[in-house]
Amino acid sequence: MASGVNKVILVGNLGKDPDIQVFENVKKASFTLATDESYRDREGNKVDRVEWHNIGMWRGLADIAAQYLKKGSKVYIEGKLRTRQYQDEAGKNRYFTEVIADNMVMLDRREGMNTETLRPTASIDAPVFDPPLPPSDIETPMDDDLPF
Repeated sequence: MASGVNKVILVGNLGKDPDIQVFENVKKASFTLATDESYRDREGNKVDRVEWHNIGMWRGLADIAAQYLKKGSKVYIEGKLRTRQYQDEAGKNRYFTEVIADNMVMLDRREGMNTETLRPTASIDAPVFDPPLPPSDIETPMDDDLPF
């Protein structure tokens, strides 16, 4: 019997081109995803807020990300949260949280692209090992406030 649910659904735009890495012959694509919301504050002023999410895709989804996604691409992501702990150079505990994608739908319309043929045939589950975090994964990889 499951004791909880770990499910994330996001729709947003890539903040950078996917970074492709291979761990023990398993491919991973990593990128940031920006989601946004607008609301009115107490004075009635419109406030726009952007939230940044770290995304990890493995195996077949990583292949698709490497081939078709780029900075600014709009995607629908389903996955689960995973948080890992590591120690920085000063010995201080740090945490890195990412969404491990189980499913992705590209929302951009491009001529001649059949999105039905882009479904991976390989298993997309994350591997049982957690590779070490390279320093670039823990920094905010934004050149500006807007990803597109």
